[in-house]
Amino acid sequence: MEGALMAATDETRHEGEAPEAPDKVEAGEETGMKGLTEEVHDRRAKTKLGGGEEKIAKQHERGKLTARERIDLLCDAGTFVEIGIHGRPHFSQRNMEGKDAPADGVITGWGNVDGRRCCIAAYDFTVMAGSMGMTGELKVGRLREMALSKRMPFIWLLDSAGARIQEAAGSLFAGSGHLFQEEVVMSGVIPMVAAMLGPCAAGTAYIPALSDFVPMVVGQGAMALAGPHLTKAVTGEDISMEDLGGAKVHCRKSGVGDLEVKDDAECIQVVKDYLSYFPANCEEQPPAREAKDPDDRMSEKLLDIVPESPRHPYDMYDVIREIVDDGVYFDIKPKFAKTIITCLARFGGQPVGIVANQPKQLGGILENDSADKAARFINLCDAFNIPLVFLQDVPGFMVGSKVEHAGIIRHGAKMLYAVSRATVPKVTVVVRKAYGAGYYVMNGKAYEPDLIVAWPSAEISVMGAEGAVNIIGRSAIEASDNPEETKEKMLEAVREQIDPYIAAGNAMIDDIIDPRETRPTIVRGLRMAAGKRVDRPWKKHGVMPV
Repeated sequence: MEGALMAATDETRHEGEAPEAPDKVEAGEETGMKGLTEEVHDRRAKTKLGGGEEKIAKQHERGKLTARERIDLLCDAGTFVEIGIHGRPHFSQRNMEGKDAPADGVITGWGNVDGRRCCIAAYDFTVMAGSMGMTGELKVGRLREMALSKRMPFIWLLDSAGARIQEAAGSLFAGSGHLFQEEVVMSGVIPMVAAMLGPCAAGTAYIPALSDFVPMVVGQGAMALAGPHLTKAVTGEDISMEDLGGAKVHCRKSGVGDLEVKDDAECIQVVKDYLSYFPANCEEQPPAREAKDPDDRMSEKLLDIVPESPRHPYDMYDVIREIVDDGVYFDIKPKFAKTIITCLARFGGQPVGIVANQPKQLGGILENDSADKAARFINLCDAFNIPLVFLQDVPGFMVGSKVEHAGIIRHGAKMLYAVSRATVPKVTVVVRKAYGAGYYVMNGKAYEPDLIVAWPSAEISVMGAEGAVNIIGRSAIEASDNPEETKEKMLEAVREQIDPYIAAGNAMIDDIIDPRETRPTIVRGLRMAAGKRVDRPWKKHGVMPV
């Protein structure tokens, strides 16, 4: 029986007969997969519209890009990979039943930014004002996990009303808050940028506070722990979001913001510029570039910038432009605590952080905010292996009851702590004044500079000649028949004692240089210290002044 069946089969095959072929169908039609894949694409397309055409139009009317447009501007073309696109309000949130929130108001994924892979979370204001929902937080949590485990920089594009009240109000709030704890864990491991492209109230306001770099769009970017409505309800104060926590407030007064920019496009560009100075993570070296500016270039202009009198102001930015690669630098917090400059630049293609006193502003004196500004910048550069260059022209710290009552000792201690802890290569140039504790916190000899040099105009002392004479010579001047002559003689005697050649002659500094040699001197010092290793006693962590 079996043999007969096989013979029949063979016979059929030999006769060339075959089962009847079905009509031509598209792939997946028979299995039903075609309809399922069409649904996938339909859902994606609908989600990418966010809150819909009407809300997108309103976003544009405000002069703002949508979250997806911002991502397209930030990432290299075709590199963004989205995760969580199908996110919707979490099933446990009964108050959100029947409400649609595409992607749950936040777009998450990774993409290349100038060739470097970064994680990106963009809050979508067209969807429930970009408020933070439970599903959205799960998405962002997943992304933070990826960023930390794969050591990728993390970029927030913030435009959010804050925590979603419909979900946050209630006892389930007890399970929230992971975002900030995880951000602290990421701090110093990967660069973190929080671009303020819109409002950022309550929950989302701590994202920029814990980030490394916070650019803010003027008239759009704003942050506050409580928005205008809650502020009025609690305090009775009637205030706009801009006046409460806009770019001018935080980039000039509070110091939470780092840079004011005019629009979304400029904000995205400064994010790219900032990241170009940083490695992808703390285990890598900063990205060096081929420098067209010669390492040994000397500038004649440096001979004419600094006035002869230590009392006369000048602009330290003029010095910086003459010594860095191509005169290009990236300023951080330029409108906050303006007596000190903190900026990124390059020397011989190598990214470097510059901490410089600004004699143009109150003589370059250090006060509470300038000490905080410098300390944070030093910690930032040290965390990511960016060498530091200090340009000193400092009359010391501000004195008086007002600053003492405001805690200038603890603020100054932050800067002392930061410069002492920093183990990256450090080069110090004393341009003019270096008085008192100002000399210490600006990386004086005791703070392990790998090279410390001075211009011939330098004065290194506990205080300037005028201050010293007023203290130690007051009685003699008052008793003199010719007080002015006596004072002048005393001033001359003190000036002779603070001559930089005395410090150099006693090996307190490494060299006195021609100002024109500043750039080549710094480049050589940084290259010499490139392989620097510093051993510290083991400890869990220090106790930083606050």
